[in-house]
Amino acid sequence: MKITDVLKAKPSGEVVTVSPDATVRELLALLATHNIGAVIVSSDGSSVEGIVSERDVVRRLNDTADVLEAPVQQIMTANVHSCEHTDELDSLMSMMTDRRIRHVPVLRDGQLAGVVSIGDVVKHKIGQLEFERDQLDSYVHQT
Repeated sequence: MKITDVLKAKPSGEVVTVSPDATVRELLALLATHNIGAVIVSSDGSSVEGIVSERDVVRRLNDTADVLEAPVQQIMTANVHSCEHTDELDSLMSMMTDRRIRHVPVLRDGQLAGVVSIGDVVKHKIGQLEFERDQLDSYVHQT
């Protein structure tokens, strides 16, 4: 199973990005508007300069209350772990588990092609297991 299969199953192919110069307050508005937990930081919408999540905001709020007016680049994770759309889903699952990350940018020819969340992976795996169960059930009841 390839990561591109997970991307195809998502209801929207839209990738939400935020400029590194945007404020954390603007980031929070994006997260709320799109009902997502993380955003790719990109100046041009196709490169990956970082990633920032709700968790990043909460951790910084504990340090300083004026973080909401700070630029996103001050709180983003710059060392982003990404994958290629042709990678195997099992390798992505291992990376997400080992590195304890919940959102991974997907690249196609070095450009941002999508984002896969741990929820996307779980949903896809459950669908795969249900299909296999149904196939086995059909086989057993056929004989």
